[in-house]
Amino acid sequence: MPYRAVALKELSDFLGAFAHPHRARIIIELRDGEQDVNSLQEKLGISHSGVSQNLSVLRAHHIVKERREGRRVFYSLTRAGLADWLIQAFQFLEAEYDHSEQVKGALDAARDQWSKS
Repeated sequence: MPYRAVALKELSDFLGAFAHPHRARIIIELRDGEQDVNSLQEKLGISHSGVSQNLSVLRAHHIVKERREGRRVFYSLTRAGLADWLIQAFQFLEAEYDHSEQVKGALDAARDQWSKS
């Protein structure tokens, strides 16, 4: 397989890990440091198993790592800049949604909120 095809396949697989809103939100929530599943569950408003399943995908792509403390498991980003990279993507999306003030406003508000934390 030519090197470009290999590189693009790897990039596509990596970007696929971000393709679910809960996984993107987990990455952003982990921006300020490690958290356990219960903390992420409260912030995302989804089931414990839903958080665990999404964390499993992120672990498989080496986006998050885990640290055990007794029975509790804490998750953190393997590369801190990933959350900032996702937040910066809102600027790109805002340009695409100039025709929809509702979506543009939501993107702008989310970027502002997460940029301050």
